[in-house]
Parts: sequence; C-alpha cells; structure tokens
Amino acid sequence: MDINGLSAYTDLYQTQVSQSTSKLENELKSDYAQATNDELMDACKEFEAYFVEQMFKEMMKTIPESETTSSYTSNLMDYYKDSMVQEIASDSTEQNSLGLAQMLYEQMKRNYGL
Repeated sequence: MDINGLSAYTDLYQTQVSQSTSKLENELKSDYAQATNDELMDACKEFEAYFVEQMFKEMMKTIPESETTSSYTSNLMDYYKDSMVQEIASDSTEQNSLGLAQMLYEQMKRNYGL
C-alpha cells in the first residue's frame, strides 16, 4: 500500500473522531428539561461510554510501543485500537457495568423535576 492509502485511512480516522465529538457536543448542548426519560437515559449512556473510552485511551498510553513498527503500521493500529476502545466502552455501558449512566439519569431527573 502506498502513502495515498495511508492518507485515506488517516482522513477516515479524523472524520470519525470529528463526527463523534460533534455528536456528543450537540447532545450536551440540548436542553434536557423537555427530554423524555428515554432521551435522558440515552444521553447519560453516551456520556458514560465517552468517559469509559477516554479512561481506556489514557490507560493504553501507559503501554510502551514497539520501536520496530513503521509509521504506516502505527497509524493503522491506532485507528483499530480506537475503534476497539469505542466498541468496548459502548458495550460496557449497555451492560450497566459502571452504573454511572444510571446515577447521572437519577440526578438529572431530580434536577429537572421529571
């Protein structure tokens, strides 16, 4: 694969990160006083998934990287690592493993009087 192929993967990765970030920002900016219980719980689950994802990414930074990998391989591995971390974070949130979403949901219901 040539350098143009690597560029396409890098652009795809940056696009996905940007879309994920803007989706979360839009969720956080909306007014939840008018939200239904399902919308409120979905927002709380998204926050928990984002929190877990960031926690995993920081933990992965502590693992030393091999010096023998090329920049192409490194970028490709970063893309798949990020995809894997996002999926694991999403799955753990759906299984209510931390309970952070539930606590946020209950607190927001009290604050918004729902």
